[in-house]
Amino acid sequence: MKRTAWVMVAVVLICFFSFAVFAQEKTAPSPVVDYVIGPGDVLDISVWKEQALTKLVTVLPDGKISFPLVGSIMAGGKTLDQFSKELEQRLSRFVPDLNLSVLVHQVNSMMVYIIGRVNNPGRFILNSNIDVMQALAMAGGLNPFAEQGNVKIFRETKDGKKIFEFDYDDVAEGKKLKQNIMLKRGDLIVVP
Repeated sequence: MKRTAWVMVAVVLICFFSFAVFAQEKTAPSPVVDYVIGPGDVLDISVWKEQALTKLVTVLPDGKISFPLVGSIMAGGKTLDQFSKELEQRLSRFVPDLNLSVLVHQVNSMMVYIIGRVNNPGRFILNSNIDVMQALAMAGGLNPFAEQGNVKIFRETKDGKKIFEFDYDDVAEGKKLKQNIMLKRGDLIVVP
């Protein structure tokens, strides 16, 4: 009898703590990621109960998409939330009780380019936050003829082109780690 009572107490405690953990996980705030749509991205746009308004659309090089009832609309350069709100506003004139969903089906615009004396130069998709050292690893590393202390990262900004210096040897030795910046869409790494 005593053993059964202890088992019952253990089960009740396990259930209580499991519920507490579950409740905590449900109420914890989730991080908000503001993905910026770019050319080449594929968007999954759907309007509930409207099959004709459910499509996969590719963002064109000029940043626009074409969608039934609204025609051409700018998607590039906007966050997913901004674009969803604008599309919802335009569609609401034609569809009563609109229930719109916009998702990024395929990310194709998050590219960086690595040229010069690396083993596998080319363009690479940024699936996550990647720094310069990681990008160079994706390119197969530097070849023996590379000028390791003279790597440059070119970034297009609203104020024009910005150039970042990168010394491979210093960063590899744990020095000047601020040079190992996080890369952004369109960055170009040049290894002379």
